Amino acid sequence: MSVTATARITAVADGRGSTSLPVLESGGPLALRRTRSPDSARARVTVVGAMSAPLGGDRLAVEVRAEDGARVTVDSAAATVALPGAGPDAGPAAYDVRLSVGEGAELHWLPEQLVSACGSALDMTTRAELAGTSRLVLREELVLGRHGESTGRLSSRLTVNRAGRPLLDQQLAYGPGAPGGWDGPAVLDGHRAVGQLLLVDPAFEGVPCAPRLLGPTAALTPLAGPAVLVTALAADARLLRAVLDEALEGLLKESKALQKA
Repeated sequence: MSVTATARITAVADGRGSTSLPVLESGGPLALRRTRSPDSARARVTVVGAMSAPLGGDRLAVEVRAEDGARVTVDSAAATVALPGAGPDAGPAAYDVRLSVGEGAELHWLPEQLVSACGSALDMTTRAELAGTSRLVLREELVLGRHGESTGRLSSRLTVNRAGRPLLDQQLAYGPGAPGGWDGPAVLDGHRAVGQLLLVDPAFEGVPCAPRLLGPTAALTPLAGPAVLVTALAADARLLRAVLDEALEGLLKESKALQKA
């Protein structure tokens, strides 16, 4: 039996230099827990899987709203594994992430990896609506198949609008039924982990980062706005995380330097 569920988070600046969470609503397999943040001014929420999901036919969603001036990080306790449905007619699963970031607010969306198990089918969409002075750090990591198995079918679409205008809209597809060449030398070239890191930061307004390679299988691309996109391939999830973490650390240092200038 398929599951339809939505988890909701609302973060609000409390006027005393910290952020409160008036809405923390779990849904189905998506259990939300407020966890300790190393930054006292930033709230932190961890998504904990309460059951195996998404399975074929499931419809899951997470909605995060950072109101004006709020600062919040949303992460997860473990990787999400897309699994086949209970029967041949289960159909693909859907996992929707909806992010809204207000003026002067900051949201870090940092889930663990999404693993596409053999025989699964998942359509994932992430949509972010940003105000003109908001900041967003978004990480997406996809692992194609568990150890020793082939991947399921996985599609991922990321759409970001800033101040009502499109900033980024792209779609990736892998596995059975994906457009030909997805596993060829021009795309994955044998790698099993693919990820992207998006940083939207007003500090980069008028001072865009220069495009550059971050190793043999990673690249940094400035977008048409105060934003940077890092894309990377790796042999496994551990190596992919190392590349993205190093890129984020460098970009945050650049941002702080620009804010001080």
